[in-house]
Amino acid sequence: MSDQRDVSGQGRHSEIGYLHEIGSRFAAAESLETVLNRVVHVVSSVVQCDSCFIYVLEDDQLVLRASKEPRRDFVNRLKLRVGQGITGWVAEHRQPVVVGCHAFEDPRFQVFNELPEDHYEAFLSVPVLCRGRLVAVINLQHRFPHEHSWAEIQLVATIGFLVGAEIQLARLESENTQLSERLETRKLVERAKGILQRDLGISEQDAYLAIQRQSRHRRRPKRDVAEAILLADDLRRGRNGS
Repeated sequence: MSDQRDVSGQGRHSEIGYLHEIGSRFAAAESLETVLNRVVHVVSSVVQCDSCFIYVLEDDQLVLRASKEPRRDFVNRLKLRVGQGITGWVAEHRQPVVVGCHAFEDPRFQVFNELPEDHYEAFLSVPVLCRGRLVAVINLQHRFPHEHSWAEIQLVATIGFLVGAEIQLARLESENTQLSERLETRKLVERAKGILQRDLGISEQDAYLAIQRQSRHRRRPKRDVAEAILLADDLRRGRNGS
């Protein structure tokens, strides 16, 4: 009996340790990628699994944003509709799904051509919520049958509950950063267009098309082309002023 008490006590201490790690790690997290990779690390430590995927809800789609798998070419590329596959079902119903064996025989399961190794035996999928709204879905998969214990399910669900706000915040910050970058790019392009209009005596539309052609020809973003035009104009003004 004492051995059993010790084992259960160690289990509780381990679970508390994981939750403490979540609190300390995610408090300092910055980017969405950093947050999601930490979630993958923590969840994979809680439940030893062969695969751990995190799908983030973006608009009306679930986008694969993080993976434990060494193959990362499908990260940021694989997308699901809400309701599609087990992951989509979990997102739609906001309830976990636990399958101990023959997961690929579940009518909700869906195999993707990009993931030929996707024939897993066991599957645990948990919704990640923030203030009652779906933020993401965490998937854990096993190549061999695996009966997830009640403690494993509860612990992964608790992790999902704890990181929901962090994922949402990181996603919003990422979107704000992208928006700021697009606005800054637009300002640079507008200034570059003005320089081309002045120097070449062309219309605003022709100036934009010239920047666009250079972007395609040089395989560089329009922002880089615009910055090059601005730099050349600054250098020319400097020489003329000296």
